[in-house]
Amino acid sequence: MSSSLFRAAAVGIACGLWMSAGAASAAENGRVSPQGSPDGPARGMYLLRITGCNDCHTPGYAESGGSTPGSAWLTGNPVGFSGPWGTTYAANLRLALARMSEAQWLQRARQPMRPPMPWFALRDMSDDDLRAILAAVRQLGPAGQAAPAFVPPDQHAQGLVIHFVPQPAAAR
Repeated sequence: MSSSLFRAAAVGIACGLWMSAGAASAAENGRVSPQGSPDGPARGMYLLRITGCNDCHTPGYAESGGSTPGSAWLTGNPVGFSGPWGTTYAANLRLALARMSEAQWLQRARQPMRPPMPWFALRDMSDDDLRAILAAVRQLGPAGQAAPAFVPPDQHAQGLVIHFVPQPAAAR
């Protein structure tokens, strides 16, 4: 083998190994593009990451900069969100979606939900995207406890709450 052909082969192999290492590192850090079917669990995991589902539905996710282990993902949150609507809690999606059929999920995902859930983001997703999310959540499997129940505005919520009540700007 000539030395230039040998060098080209060595560079090609080195590039391949470097790219493989980069892909493995990206996968370990959760920075992966979806692969597989358009409605499969890999795409669902990707959608869960980029749409911020874990921010509310996974305890400690936002506070940890997204480094919460997957075993805790989407298990609901005991911290309530309080406003004029009452106090809502981010549901344990792993339990809720385990009980729903695909048809029930597609219907529920397009219905209005209490604040601060950005339900309109689900409403505007394609059926394939919603199926992918369902597949990903089901792949995680049921875990955790149900989140606390909704508390009407005329009742007092127990535990920690984040208040979504506009306040006048402080005078300067």
